[in-house]
Amino acid sequence: MVLNSDGTKKPFRKHKPSTERSAPAKPGLQARAAAAKILAAVVDRKLPLDGALDHEHGNPAYRALGESDRALVRAILNTTLRHLPRIDAAIAGLLDSPLPEGARALHHVLAIGAAQILYLDVPDHSAVDLAVEQANQDPRNRRFAKLVNAILRRLGREKEQVLDEIGKVAPMPAWFIARLEKAYGRDAALAISESQLEPAAIDLTVKSDPQGWAKRLNGVVLPTGGIRLAAFDGGIPSLEGFDEGAWWVQDAAASIPAKLFGDLSGRRTADLCAAPGGKTAQLILAGGVVSALDQSENRLRRLRSNLDRLGLKAETIAADLTTFEPPERFDAILLDAPCSSTGTTRRHPDVLWTKGAEDIARLAALQERLLRHALRLLKPGGTLVFSNCSLDPVEGEDVVARVLSDTDAIERVPIGAGDWPGLEAAITPLGEFRTLPTMLKMPDGIGSGLDGFYAAVLRRMAKLQA
Repeated sequence: MVLNSDGTKKPFRKHKPSTERSAPAKPGLQARAAAAKILAAVVDRKLPLDGALDHEHGNPAYRALGESDRALVRAILNTTLRHLPRIDAAIAGLLDSPLPEGARALHHVLAIGAAQILYLDVPDHSAVDLAVEQANQDPRNRRFAKLVNAILRRLGREKEQVLDEIGKVAPMPAWFIARLEKAYGRDAALAISESQLEPAAIDLTVKSDPQGWAKRLNGVVLPTGGIRLAAFDGGIPSLEGFDEGAWWVQDAAASIPAKLFGDLSGRRTADLCAAPGGKTAQLILAGGVVSALDQSENRLRRLRSNLDRLGLKAETIAADLTTFEPPERFDAILLDAPCSSTGTTRRHPDVLWTKGAEDIARLAALQERLLRHALRLLKPGGTLVFSNCSLDPVEGEDVVARVLSDTDAIERVPIGAGDWPGLEAAITPLGEFRTLPTMLKMPDGIGSGLDGFYAAVLRRMAKLQA
């Protein structure tokens, strides 16, 4: 009830609907606003970028956009995340004093604008104008609109000088650079950090005839036996061979673990943590009688769909590996264990902003638990390949070393560098695989590098003690 100042009831008046219409949003504004919201979700709330960019269940602001604006958002976010330490340094260098505490929304508007000015083919005036409009439309940032305008305009004017100055800043977060430096040395750590600025090339694993498919698809054959494509127009499904299932997309490093078994003809083989199924397909083609296990039925549906396209079959099992007990032990087991995925930053630049040291420690403990259980599922004389796509030895070498140190019934089977021409540098003194993104240099026109991966071959010699 609404009252007059004297306490009497005000008469109800029906308001006429307003004939004024709000001005339409500036072209591109909604895309920048979506990018800033998603950047906040990744950096501040540690949410994976892939989930935010999912076309069905992703961020609502992203899903509301047309496809061209979605592509722009993806480009802005990938670029921002790849260069974020340098972008932060550029902004900080132009501020008279640090941004106020709690001004995270303002930071993200500035970062999105700076990424476009410094690294993307977006007109500076457009990036500035839309960032200022973003600030004006957000009550939290409205009072900083002039600051946004001043900082980004100056960034455009002094672009070359700023790029030169921030080029000395490592583009990976300091916490992870420190871990890389401890594992590989300062120079290698900085080289790895620089390598993630280049998006990953597209690699294919082919069923057969890699030379023929490389010629047909304008690619080159890799030391792994796969194919790396040059730049092409259109989507993956438009390429020759997709519909008939002649190949599948798989980074060169990810294809290595399954190849370490050699011929699996007639051998009972398990692919644990199997989805999305690229390694399962490799094991089938190597002759294995394959059981593919994953905890998620949804992920197994995707695996079955991928195998159907390839014309391949495997037994699929939805189960928790930590309690899985098969009716019969396996001759060969591939355990590509869950990890921090820090070796995949070229294609997933959000990883180092959504993970931290505590995640690496937690995942390493899980990997050790899974490995110890998986070894019990192996027949005496059987072979297990343990792998993951982390760059951190805590999740690779250290896990295997601990298991071998107190398990006499298991031995390491050294991998011979001579068996991997072109990747000899990836074989460690202990005979394990350790690929780094800086490896695998390619000819001009073909992207270099590969994911960071670890793999070791283990053999069970006797019965394990309970």
